[in-house]
Amino acid sequence: MADLKKLSRHRLAQIVAAEIPDGSYVNVGLGIPTLVARYLDPSKEVILHSENGILGLRGLREGEAGDVDLINASKEHVQLVPGSSICEQSTSFAMMRGGHLDATILGAFQVSPNGDIASWSTGDPNAVPGIGGAMDLVAGAKRVIVTMEHTTRDGQPKLLERCVFPLTGCGVVTSVYTDLVAIDVVPGTGFVVRGLADGVSREQVQRATGAPLHWADCVSVLTH
Repeated sequence: MADLKKLSRHRLAQIVAAEIPDGSYVNVGLGIPTLVARYLDPSKEVILHSENGILGLRGLREGEAGDVDLINASKEHVQLVPGSSICEQSTSFAMMRGGHLDATILGAFQVSPNGDIASWSTGDPNAVPGIGGAMDLVAGAKRVIVTMEHTTRDGQPKLLERCVFPLTGCGVVTSVYTDLVAIDVVPGTGFVVRGLADGVSREQVQRATGAPLHWADCVSVLTH
C-alpha cells in the first residue's frame, strides 16, 4: 500500500478540526487527536477537556514556557484559556460518564462496521497496555470520533469485519477519519465513505480495508 497517496497526520488533523461544531466540549486523546487541537478555528469556541481534571485548555505556543503544574492526560504541558476550570479527577470522569461531552477524539487499533473499537491492547505480552479513561469516554461522549492510519505498519487493515483485539467499547464509534478516507459509521449499514483522499481510488481503499465499504451519494475529495 506504499503507492497510495495518503494524507499526512497534520492534514488529517486539519480535516477533523474543521468539522468540530462551534460551542462543542471535546476530549482529545494521544497522537493525531492531540494535533487536532492545534488546528481548531479560532473564530469558534471549542472547549477542550482533559480527563485529569481540566476544562478549557490549549497547547503551548512556539517558544512558550510550560508550567509543571499544568499538564494534560498525556503529560504534555498546556495552558489554560479564559474561563477554564480545574477539578478533581472524579469530577472530570463524571463529566465523561454523564454524557456532558459532545465528542471524544481518540486513536484506535481496530474499528468494526457496527462501531466496536479496540484501542488499548494488541495482546502483545511485551507491551504495557494502558486503558486510561478511554472506556469511560467512549461510553459517555455523544460522538466518538476515531483518527488513525488506515493500515498497520505492515499493511494490515485496521477497519475490520470484527475487532480481534480486546474491545474498548461496543457499538460506540460514530465517525472514522484515516489517512485515506472520512467515514460515518451508520447503524444497520456499516462503513459509509463520505470523503476520499485525492488521487486514491475506491478500489484501492477497499483493498486496504478488511470490511465492506459503502459510499455516500456525494463523496468529497480530501486534498493533501
